[in-house]
Amino acid sequence: MKILVLGAGRMGRGAAYDLARSVEVHEVTVADLSLDNAARVVASVNNSKVSAAAVDVLDYSRVVDLMSGHDAAISCVVYKHNLLLARAAIEAGTNFCDLGGNNKVVEAEFALDEQARQAGINIIPDCGLAPGMVSVLAAHGAARFESLESIHIRVGGLPQRPTGPLKYQIVFSVEGLINEYVEPARVIRAGQVTEVEAMSDLELLEFPPFGTMEAFQTSGGASSLPESFLGRVRDLDYKTIRYPGHCEQFRLLIELGLTSNEPLSVAGAALAPRSMLEELLLRRLPIEGPDVVLVHIGFQGIIAGEHQTLTYRIIDYYDEGTSLSAMTRTTAFPASIIAQMMCRGDIRGKGAIPQERCVPSDLFIAALADRGIHIAEHESVTS
Repeated sequence: MKILVLGAGRMGRGAAYDLARSVEVHEVTVADLSLDNAARVVASVNNSKVSAAAVDVLDYSRVVDLMSGHDAAISCVVYKHNLLLARAAIEAGTNFCDLGGNNKVVEAEFALDEQARQAGINIIPDCGLAPGMVSVLAAHGAARFESLESIHIRVGGLPQRPTGPLKYQIVFSVEGLINEYVEPARVIRAGQVTEVEAMSDLELLEFPPFGTMEAFQTSGGASSLPESFLGRVRDLDYKTIRYPGHCEQFRLLIELGLTSNEPLSVAGAALAPRSMLEELLLRRLPIEGPDVVLVHIGFQGIIAGEHQTLTYRIIDYYDEGTSLSAMTRTTAFPASIIAQMMCRGDIRGKGAIPQERCVPSDLFIAALADRGIHIAEHESVTS
């Protein structure tokens, strides 16, 4: 296998590291606008399979040429480029997956289904953590039920040692974080797909050994699950986990207009408040430091004729041995796993397909376990 990683940030490094460890992957190209950044990732991975390249993802013909020499490409760049990259993958005849995070972009990628099938490739968006890994786990758990009532997904990437009023550190794109907090969340309620306001429906969640956490509605994490489970489940939603108090603090920033893209004229200069907020978050919030990823997926329905509750839980920590954050491990590794599945032909059918409909969940979960990402499972009969 020859696999291309687009983007030399944290997730690009994580994907390159994981791909280089696979005996089935013979070459990995890390491509970035900055050749120096790509070279730094190559040096950090320290494996002869991995090489660096320079590419501007807006240079369509160059991207097509680069993809053409690879069996699969993983986009670890900001989501707004993923539709163009998916189109380039079709022209190049190269399997493609990305880390997703924006519903409109992902819908546009799924609209390329016929073109992808004609090209004989797979396009699978949203292959990170959430959206991503949790979608495959949701499909895996749901398959155990004779009939399903609800799926509730809760996920958080957090500092192990929280500080400041937000009790948060930068574990992925600030732009993506704000999108999650301001765009509507898509859910299934009473059997119908609907939208609810982000940062609403605040709830408390016990998550040992971290104690009481909070969770609230955010955009993007459910991705295509509402469509995939429409008609199969009464209620489905996705919420983000944070330390208590975070939601109230960030909602204040939103209510003050600091997430607006509408430029304001201040002292003769026009500036969008959101741009300023993004810059301030990058400057004021911690970026380094050990993090943790928490995942809770709860199912309710009928198994073996009885009403049962099934829960999946994951706690993944910063890896001191590799210096890979928990967020990197749980975001980049799933994308690497799926890219390799596409190359091996493990994915059923061609086209642009939601992963919960095509990724073999048993193989996926086994691959996670090989990487030290383990699922704690609990099943109980309810009255």
